Amino acid sequence: MTQNNGRDAAPTIADVAKLAGVSRAVASRALSNEPRPVSADKRERVVEAAARLGYKPNLLAQSLTTKTVNLVAVVVNHIHDLSDLDLFDRLLDQIQSIGKQVIMIRIGSVARVEEFLRNGVAYHVDAALVFSDFADAATVRRMFRSDLVVMLNGLHDDLSPVVIPDEGSGIGEAVADAARKGVRQAGLVTGRSSSPMEQARIGFYRQAFAENGIELVRTVQGDYSYESGHAAAKELTGADCPDAIFCTSDAMAMGILDVCRADFPGNRPARFRLYGFDNLSLTDFDAYPISSIGYDKGVYVEQMVDFIANPGDFRPGQPPVIVPTTYFPRLTS
Repeated sequence: MTQNNGRDAAPTIADVAKLAGVSRAVASRALSNEPRPVSADKRERVVEAAARLGYKPNLLAQSLTTKTVNLVAVVVNHIHDLSDLDLFDRLLDQIQSIGKQVIMIRIGSVARVEEFLRNGVAYHVDAALVFSDFADAATVRRMFRSDLVVMLNGLHDDLSPVVIPDEGSGIGEAVADAARKGVRQAGLVTGRSSSPMEQARIGFYRQAFAENGIELVRTVQGDYSYESGHAAAKELTGADCPDAIFCTSDAMAMGILDVCRADFPGNRPARFRLYGFDNLSLTDFDAYPISSIGYDKGVYVEQMVDFIANPGDFRPGQPPVIVPTTYFPRLTS
């Protein structure tokens, strides 16, 4: 091992190669994600030598050689919805399982996207997952200098993979359940108006109400948060309360339930029925047994991560990957 002013320097890849009895190139490939093969015997010797020497690979130097940085950008509006907790923990786990790490980028407006571009604040990443309403695929490709951009915000792009839930199926099931139980008038608490997916979701509700003979008597704008549901309860549950209230997030439905606990003795509806959206893990708890619409988050995450792990499988113009939703009845309906 090389010396520096009488003190041991950090071990290098050359030290590892010498101890393992292989070339520097072989040692480097054995300790990286390079696709060129290394025999099992040589890899074992290199790994053992690195462990004995306490060698730590230089990830930046590897990225210059392999042209990858093993980083995935996750672009969001913000993280405050309870549904984010259910989704992002699972997503981080799956991305790390394929040997990559995540950087979270919060973009709450179009102006923020433009600021990133104007100031040259960009990261080089291998891929980007776009949840934010305010970023289109072409802009994200420029922001992160990567062609692999997976769109999850309802904005389609022929050059990028798209993964979206089929929300119409689950919404149709929930509204039909309400109609069977005698609901004739409904209120709807909605989320961000900027979201293409939210606008499509509202369209599915309106279509299902019409098909099932339910009149939509009132719509209240929320933002998916518990607080906005709490506020909406005061507007919807007066003397002319509808037969059912549908919320486009479970968090908003939770806010309504807490305001109106007296209307749900034993968590069962006495004055109006309550439906959420997201099928949060919290709705399985006794405190919030809210009937909800949701999809298998494991399948959703697997689909998006598969595009990152196997980028060559995508073909331009490929149709979106659709994840089905279903209705989960609980006490509040």
